[in-house]
Amino acid sequence: MILRRQLLSAWRDPLAQRRVWHIALPLILSNISVPLVGLVDTAVIGHMDGAHHLGAVAVGSTLFTFVLWATGFLRMGTTGFAAQACGSADGDQLRRILLQAIWLAVLISALVWLFRTPLLNLGLHYLQSSEALLEQARAYFQIRLISLPAALANFVLIGWFIGAQNSRVPFAMLLTVNLTNMLLDVLLVVGLDLGVQGAAWASVCGDVLGLLLGLALVRSTLRQYPGAFDWVRGLRLKGAAPLLRVNRDILIRTLALQSVFYLLVVQGARLGDEVVAANAVLLNFLLITSHALDGLAHALEALGGHALGKRDKRGLVQVLVITTGWSLVLSLAFVAAFALGGDLLIRLLTDLPEVRALARQYLVWVTIMPLVTVWSYLLDGLFIGASRALAMRNAMLLALVCYLPLAWALQGQGNHLVWFGFLTFMALRSLLLGGWFAWLWRTDRWMQLD
Repeated sequence: MILRRQLLSAWRDPLAQRRVWHIALPLILSNISVPLVGLVDTAVIGHMDGAHHLGAVAVGSTLFTFVLWATGFLRMGTTGFAAQACGSADGDQLRRILLQAIWLAVLISALVWLFRTPLLNLGLHYLQSSEALLEQARAYFQIRLISLPAALANFVLIGWFIGAQNSRVPFAMLLTVNLTNMLLDVLLVVGLDLGVQGAAWASVCGDVLGLLLGLALVRSTLRQYPGAFDWVRGLRLKGAAPLLRVNRDILIRTLALQSVFYLLVVQGARLGDEVVAANAVLLNFLLITSHALDGLAHALEALGGHALGKRDKRGLVQVLVITTGWSLVLSLAFVAAFALGGDLLIRLLTDLPEVRALARQYLVWVTIMPLVTVWSYLLDGLFIGASRALAMRNAMLLALVCYLPLAWALQGQGNHLVWFGFLTFMALRSLLLGGWFAWLWRTDRWMQLD
């Protein structure tokens, strides 16, 4: 009874609600523009003659996204430390985090460029798709790599701004990136008939423009936190051990997650070009829900990390209750929207009859998925804000170890079971990480900084 009153009190606090939505709403709106790019990509390519074009964009973007998400620690690690620096009003630390994270982004980009050919060959080796699809996927990936430094620096800036509780700049950056991408998609693919390569160049231009905008707006946030840049210490990565340790753990965690998405593409590709194209259409449903719900998870990262920096347990409970409640409401809204309008969205994305028919068969899986995945998004936000990357890594690896035997057993059994295995993995992620948080909270260890 006491717990119920405490939860209701947290939910009904108008000031806490405003703080959450002040951060979450711009991020939800801007995050939604990310899958909209995927929708436009799918729509313009999905109306070209032949499923291999759509499959090529799915494969090429999956390989590039693998690289991006593998370096997602640049955003996640930066957010937690920036939020804690703001909570303790440490302007010097806030600047050092930004400088070191951007320098890491530059170094990682150079490393990927150095090994781009073997990485691409490895990524395409196991697909067993048509030669036409693989050739187009290779061209798409090579072009997208041009903007890798800009894309990784955008990760850093977005994470840093979120940690500083400034969601307006990420909103502006993401809108710039994605609106540029969408407009150029139509111009280059439809207007100039550049096909798959046109879609890749549209993404490159969007990334570069987003970076220029983000760099121009850094100074306005720094004015709120007096301090100075230590360029020598930052470029030498001196004192960056906590950031590097967290980034290492998030990297391992993200590679495990991306391997599951890669398996989804591989298993679909082995069932034919039409199946991998249908799965590419359906993955847009997952991207829409994940990016929208991530807006609330990002608010939990920023406000949760800020509360931890101030040792404010009550403030953490408030933001956790509010973000959880609204995330459930939003996930239920997506379930209803996909159940009622999923077929219409499929028809908008492709006019290939065989791809439409297959996507309808498997629509049920992405319709129920928001209710399963919502917990993993929230828990990721909670752990990122606390910079508890080791727990995230271990939970992800354990989920992967449990999932791989299932994926092996289900191979060749049809696409329904491919989606079933993927859904099972997402549920395992949530159960393992949720159990770890419950233990840390009950033993009063959550509010302790590592």
